[in-house]
Amino acid sequence: MKQLFNSLLSFCLATAMFTACDDEQEVTKNVVIENGAIKAAFSVSNSKQVYFSQGNLQYQASTGTWRFAEHQYDIIGNNNSNISSSYSGWIDLFGWGTSGYNGKEAYMTSTDYSDYGDGSNDIAGTNYDWGVYNKISNGGNQAGQWRTLTNSEWDYVISGRAQAGHLMGQGRVNNVIGLILLPDGWETPSTVKFTYAPGNYSTNVYSLDEWAEMQSYGAVFLPAAGYRHGTNIPDIGSFGFYWSSSANNDDDVYCLYFGNYVVNNYLTRNLGPSVRLVQDVK
Repeated sequence: MKQLFNSLLSFCLATAMFTACDDEQEVTKNVVIENGAIKAAFSVSNSKQVYFSQGNLQYQASTGTWRFAEHQYDIIGNNNSNISSSYSGWIDLFGWGTSGYNGKEAYMTSTDYSDYGDGSNDIAGTNYDWGVYNKISNGGNQAGQWRTLTNSEWDYVISGRAQAGHLMGQGRVNNVIGLILLPDGWETPSTVKFTYAPGNYSTNVYSLDEWAEMQSYGAVFLPAAGYRHGTNIPDIGSFGFYWSSSANNDDDVYCLYFGNYVVNNYLTRNLGPSVRLVQDVK
């Protein structure tokens, strides 16, 4: 795996409790999940907001069905090694741009970089984007309702928006480690705590009931599902990799990475990270 960390975003190692919200933003409470969308707004630029999907993208080859994971903390893990064109189970780690369009199938394991996506072009807004091309069965079941964040949008979520540094932190939900992202106008529920704790998965630990409360205020959880290399699944439960729709060059594509820090990284397009789709706020 290429881990070319040429644009590291360093975050302060000191923790700080965050319970206040931006006075200029409306506090988000009583968030519902509607057609797969967690209805809490996240700014991805100074003029655009999105809703995150209720869970990571999943695919069943035997039926050609796409869906979102039922829970934000759900990962398939080692069963991704069963990937094939006829596998009746589910997978959730995908080579880049494998929406099914133009023969770029979700079950591809080719090691040839040129087999993935649209050459060196970005896939934003194209049929190579999983959410643009496919009906998501529990996400409205209509093509064109979802999309993948661009590299600059991931960067804005983690470092560009107001209070960005205090609107995320590593944690553990239902014994699954991952990255917690908080929406614009966040206010911590009175029954739980949230601490900005980069690289520390033992600080924000939530039971299912506690996470239900966090989610009701719009919190998003990206589980550390590792990635797929052929049929090998390294780093499950240790590191998270989430595709963007932005190519770096003929070989590499930008992704969100988190482990001991959070950064926009890039990986070779034949590797299989997670996909978390978003929906634009109208």
